[in-house]
Amino acid sequence: MRTEVGKNPKSSWPKLVMKKWLNIKSGADEFHSDYTVKAMANQRERRKSCSDGDYCVIVPDQVSGWLMEGRNSFKRPRAQELQPAVTNESINLRMLVGTWNVGGKTPHEGLNLRDWFTTQAPADIYVLGFQEIVPLNAGNVLGAEDSGPSAKWLSLIRRALNLNRKESELPQYYEDATNPDKSRLSFSDLLSLEDELEREDSQTFLNQNPNSNSNGSPNGMPHRYCLAASKQMVGILLCVWVRADLQRHISNLRVSCVGRGIMGYLGNKGSISISMTLHQTTFCFVCTHLTSGEKQGDEVRRNSDVTEILRKTRFSPTCSCPGQPLPPDSILEHDKIIWLGDLNYRLASGCGDVYELLKRNNWQALLEKDQLKIEQRAGRVFKGWEEGRIYFAPTYKYLANSDHYVVHTSKSKEKRRTPAWCDRILWKGEGLKQMWYLRGESRFSDHRPVYSMFSVQVDVVKKSKPMRSCISKPTTVTCVAKVQAEELLLLPRAQSFRETSPGSELTALILSGKQPTNARITAQ
Repeated sequence: MRTEVGKNPKSSWPKLVMKKWLNIKSGADEFHSDYTVKAMANQRERRKSCSDGDYCVIVPDQVSGWLMEGRNSFKRPRAQELQPAVTNESINLRMLVGTWNVGGKTPHEGLNLRDWFTTQAPADIYVLGFQEIVPLNAGNVLGAEDSGPSAKWLSLIRRALNLNRKESELPQYYEDATNPDKSRLSFSDLLSLEDELEREDSQTFLNQNPNSNSNGSPNGMPHRYCLAASKQMVGILLCVWVRADLQRHISNLRVSCVGRGIMGYLGNKGSISISMTLHQTTFCFVCTHLTSGEKQGDEVRRNSDVTEILRKTRFSPTCSCPGQPLPPDSILEHDKIIWLGDLNYRLASGCGDVYELLKRNNWQALLEKDQLKIEQRAGRVFKGWEEGRIYFAPTYKYLANSDHYVVHTSKSKEKRRTPAWCDRILWKGEGLKQMWYLRGESRFSDHRPVYSMFSVQVDVVKKSKPMRSCISKPTTVTCVAKVQAEELLLLPRAQSFRETSPGSELTALILSGKQPTNARITAQ
């Protein structure tokens, strides 16, 4: 769904403030995406001709081929097909998940994100979450949402993911989804897109083709990525990017936002969740910014945030295809769940030797005081969730444009903060295997980015090519059909007749191939 970019007029600011203070949701289920395609109808109504008149006959089903669904509505039935054989298989995809608190700073054009995305083999899915993309001041929290920074982040990400492709090679329908001036896709665009995706889909996935190189697809060309969905809530931004040939297998895209900031519901803290179905597997990605603070007892407030996010996150229902199960409406109902963000868990108080352990890079000793691990072991939060082993330094808090923690210098005007692993990635569900868990070294923010690569098992339903049958089994029920005069001429040896018992004169006449004497036979 495309939405307007930029702030609302100043005249609507009081109304926005009242909506936020009264917790009135407005457009909470809207999101940006490269695709706003609606399903096309399977059938078309037959156009009436000038000869539709009183030429009516009673004909059997196996002869007519045209069924009447009403006096003025006719539809041609599809050729009957045998049920295709269905087999359940699974494929393994690579998914990179990243989170970064950018400290309220707007990215500049020269910001290099390529190092964040450069891996030995490219991922098939990128799930990227940001916190504090705007300063968390009263104007941004209570007023109109500033979507300018989010548009810049999305543009930088798109450029970094598709850097190896020339801009001229990117088709029209992959342009920035946040641009409100772009028109919707035409039907001819959909047809060309369908042909292109069919060709790409016939290639074997990268991880299933041993002859593919590190550049991406088996033929040596890099993959193209498109935006499946993105959503902003004040300073939180979550976006999901997928290989272009996977997009057609994604369905049930939905979002849900939960505010946990001022008064317990404003959006300076809280979560954005994106739900989607890829082939037959349901995914939920939860990007959060939890309560800050390193005073004793603040971890309890963070635990409460997690509990409320799990309780309040609800995805709007969608129309399900016949025979398909309804998509999940809560986080824990999904097959695979990724929780990422600035969880703000700190080191427990009383860890007096923090500075000495930092100097020795003794991360494992420091992690014994990590609040998230303490609370998780006690069963008070994220029970049953998993997190990979941490082999990197604390990600918070750094001096601006520096590799030094704030605590390392007494001259800093910044608040003294004990270094901590605030930025985390957790997961829940079978078929998720973490391949690595690292942090980046960009000095853009007082946080360091954290990212992880997963191997994801996705269930796929394979159908064999259906075989067409010429005629269905005869039925004993005779239906009434209205046949056009032109169409009667196309029916060999059955131009106009009514069903009679075997041996009747009319039956013999039809079998002999002679013309009936009456130009019209009226239904009895």
